[in-house]
Amino acid sequence: MNHRGTRVLRLDALARVEGEASLHLRLEGDTVAETRLRIYEPPRFFEAFLTGRGHTEPPDITARICGICPVAYQMSACLAIEDACGVTVDGPLADLRRLLYCGEWIESHTLHVYLLHAPDFLGRADIVELARDQRAAVERGLRLKQAGNAIVEQLGGRPIHPVNVRIGGFYRTPAPDELRPLAARLRQARDDALETVRWVAAFDFPDAVCDHDLFALRDPGRYAIDTGTPAVIAAGGNGRVPNEFPLPEFEQHVREGQVPHSTARTATLDGRRHLTGPLARYAINGRWLHPVAAEAARDAGLGDPLAGALCDNPFRSIVVRAVEVVQAIEEALRIIDGYERPPRPAVEVPPRQGVGFGATEAPRGLLYHRYTLSEDGVLTEARIIPPTAQNQTAIEADVRRAVQARLATAGPAVDDEELARLCERAIRNHDPCISCAAHFLDVTVERR
Repeated sequence: MNHRGTRVLRLDALARVEGEASLHLRLEGDTVAETRLRIYEPPRFFEAFLTGRGHTEPPDITARICGICPVAYQMSACLAIEDACGVTVDGPLADLRRLLYCGEWIESHTLHVYLLHAPDFLGRADIVELARDQRAAVERGLRLKQAGNAIVEQLGGRPIHPVNVRIGGFYRTPAPDELRPLAARLRQARDDALETVRWVAAFDFPDAVCDHDLFALRDPGRYAIDTGTPAVIAAGGNGRVPNEFPLPEFEQHVREGQVPHSTARTATLDGRRHLTGPLARYAINGRWLHPVAAEAARDAGLGDPLAGALCDNPFRSIVVRAVEVVQAIEEALRIIDGYERPPRPAVEVPPRQGVGFGATEAPRGLLYHRYTLSEDGVLTEARIIPPTAQNQTAIEADVRRAVQARLATAGPAVDDEELARLCERAIRNHDPCISCAAHFLDVTVERR
């Protein structure tokens, strides 16, 4: 609408993301003058909820932060508490945790690829409209998601907000015979996952390059999921060895701040804008992809991950996510094939005074927890830094760049509806879980 000479476009909500927020876009002629991603959902206060709780409680409480990636919150919480208490969980229990995490990667990435992101590339409003002419593809996606959910349900007790996870391990571990049906299902899912990579690789991708530092865990010898050391590839650092720093130094490098237009914190990495998530993981860990996943990546045009190739086009992140589904399936099959039931479902984690750190790779990127415990195991301080909060400034920059490129080719006469669709696509590239960060989307385009 027109108001006092300013042209404004409003979309009441952005579909196909988790959470609520708004985007304010101010244009001056053919120049993007201002981009603000405004997360207006009320703060969640989970860090405050955790203060005063016993050291066994964070896995169950933090799982409620997100219904899409509760395992990520549980695993990071467990690692931080165990670190504070001087306990390491390894062997079959650590393998089961990684298997559970693989289930979450499969279901979460598949949800994004098929239900949230693919409609953008295929000119469909949503998955329902897509199913009218690509029913087989949609059914393939649903099968894949069900395979991931089956893993989470088997190990976690239910597919959403698992209840079988505890510090030190699990309340109950499965017998090998209980995992065999999962293996049979995963072998079928592998075919669906490989076809998914081929499907999304054929999409039409706009030309784009992200110039953010890439930030992910690095776990030499295997693709980082549930463990690793923070590592950075500086913008333009194709082929360079990532710089690492110890996890206890995380908050010395990742500094949180507040902006007036958002209830969620933002973050910088050594004072610079950074991006965490699939593009960063692929750049830092690609050489350790399973051979089947690496071949799928090469065939999809992502270059050779074994040679250090990276993908710097955010619109192609959907391809990297599809490759990561293949990786998670292969990793899950490896764990199941070699699984032996541990003698006990959990190791003891007696409380002690200390500070503990935990970080894992949620589907959307690096998730960090820090807890301070009193001598009797009561939490006196909690800090959680989710990936979407870290990615906010990178998302704003990508939106600005995408709109500026469109204005450069079409001029200021490009209509607001097209710009709104472009903004939404640029945001969905990063699968933001806005609920975790505080959520999206009301779009305002202001022209002068």
